[in-house]
Amino acid sequence: MKRRILVVDDEPAILLTMKALLEMHGFEVEGASSARDAKGKLRNSVFHMVITDMRMESDEAGREVIRAAKEAASQPAVALLTAFPMDEDSWRIEGADEMLVKPMNSQSLIRQLEALLVAHEDRKRPVEKVHPAASNGKTARKPATAAAQH
Repeated sequence: MKRRILVVDDEPAILLTMKALLEMHGFEVEGASSARDAKGKLRNSVFHMVITDMRMESDEAGREVIRAAKEAASQPAVALLTAFPMDEDSWRIEGADEMLVKPMNSQSLIRQLEALLVAHEDRKRPVEKVHPAASNGKTARKPATAAAQH
């Protein structure tokens, strides 16, 4: 299954460039040109990652996209794409997992996104608990959630 990314930016050139670059590297990409459009797509589709500009139709647009992503059932990773870097405390408080500063080298961008996806998926996995096996004294791994036992 291809990893799905929602790219949100009000600049058509950036949106099309990001879409083309990510698709060349095997991602399935959907674009949104506003926070409103992005929020609708987050309600109706599953994404592994959201990459959003901060300043679009309003100064709050990027924050709206971050909140919608964090509320989405799929819990996608969130990266900010901005020409106006924020300090780490600010963008982490906003709820983002990573900040990408425009312009950026395409290979560096892909490496950062791949690393973010791996780290984000690792954080989402249920932790396994170790239980002593009653009969042989060895340890056995048992999934932490009932859903994982199927």
